Amino acid sequence: MTETYTFNFMKEVSSLLHAADGNPFPMCVQCGSCSGSCPVAAYMDYTPRQIIAMVNAGLKDQVLNSNTFWYCASCYQCSVRCPQGISITELMYALQRYSIWKSRYQEGLIGPSFSEAFAKTIVNAGRTFEPILAPSYIFRFKLREFFLEVQNATELMLKGRLPLLPPRIKRLDNFKRMIRKIIPIGGLA
Repeated sequence: MTETYTFNFMKEVSSLLHAADGNPFPMCVQCGSCSGSCPVAAYMDYTPRQIIAMVNAGLKDQVLNSNTFWYCASCYQCSVRCPQGISITELMYALQRYSIWKSRYQEGLIGPSFSEAFAKTIVNAGRTFEPILAPSYIFRFKLREFFLEVQNATELMLKGRLPLLPPRIKRLDNFKRMIRKIIPIGGLA
């Protein structure tokens, strides 16, 4: 007889964070240093401190419906200033991975589609390639900004600074096998 284990939301997110060598966020003392250090907290639905409290409380739907972890600037100020040594930035990355894994995030955010396009590009070519990533965000620009991006890309291509085809790495099949062992790829490959 095989046992099945079910994890609550906090344990699932903790597992993702542990896999990335992050410190355990349940140790949070709710001091607010992370939120006070965050340069983009004003644009977030909830501050980092609130997100940690919500994850600890098991408020999965509220957390996954927020924009907080997608707006994270990845500046690591929160992690550096945390008196408990919690890797809050890594927690934000873990929540991003979790929301993509579960296909649960706010409509209209650039982050999820960009992240999926980025992961697909890495898995398929072994490197990033801007012309494949651009459609995940370029159509959200206003018309003037859209044409400026297209003009800049065209100039870069004409000068040989942006290749027409994505560069591939050597032994791509080995790379793909390694990636499949590290992360659940799902429909990315």
